[in-house]
Amino acid sequence: YASGTPRRRRLPPTRAVELAAAAGAQFALLAALRPGLAGIAVGVVYALASWGVLAAAFRRRRRLGPADHVTLVRVVLTGGVASLVAGHLAGGGHTWTLVAFASAALVLDGVDGQVARRTGTASKLGARFDMEVDAFLVLVLSVVVAWSAGAWVLAIGAMRYAFGAAAWAAPWLRGELPPSVARKAVAVLQGVALTVAAPGVVPYAGALVAAALALLVWSFGRDVAWLFGRRHTARPAGREDRGRSTDGARGPRLLDPVAR
Repeated sequence: YASGTPRRRRLPPTRAVELAAAAGAQFALLAALRPGLAGIAVGVVYALASWGVLAAAFRRRRRLGPADHVTLVRVVLTGGVASLVAGHLAGGGHTWTLVAFASAALVLDGVDGQVARRTGTASKLGARFDMEVDAFLVLVLSVVVAWSAGAWVLAIGAMRYAFGAAAWAAPWLRGELPPSVARKAVAVLQGVALTVAAPGVVPYAGALVAAALALLVWSFGRDVAWLFGRRHTARPAGREDRGRSTDGARGPRLLDPVAR
């Protein structure tokens, strides 16, 4: 500069660095897991897609919050589960590694909400971020269990997305739901039941999954009936909040047992 002021280097936003690091961790995990060609292909697509989606979703934030970092770890773990499921369906092994990663992701699902509340960083975007990871993890787990137990298991993973699609056609489905302990318990049971059934060696695991699905149908049915009864008076949620909430708040939190 003519004034003699030294030029400052423009550093990349912290958010961009964090998301790029998560994508790098995803690729490193793929290299360590060696899930086969099918698993690698799914893992690469997942890593690039999740990086792009999160970069767009958090474009207005310079940095992620503490709870978002926990959820970002769950994104990487879920990508590992997806790649292992693809490898398993293609004839590979790694079943117990799949169970370990899914279990870790489910445990951390109860951590990010606690972190958000204790640090005062809870937000609708963080809740949506967490919910989408939950929903995709359950969808992937339902795929691997359906491979041995039957296509009916896919209803567990598809129900959240079917509800979201229905909410676009029926705005009254976007209304607020009251808090419900039963809804939270049913949500937790889905991931647990699918993880237990994934190895295919636990006795009566199919019955557990069937019971989980029955409870999920009951939970959805109860909430749909409640929303239908108030369809003329309820105010639809905002665009970022569309969907069903397991913690009773307005919004799309379908499978997260802890509100964030």
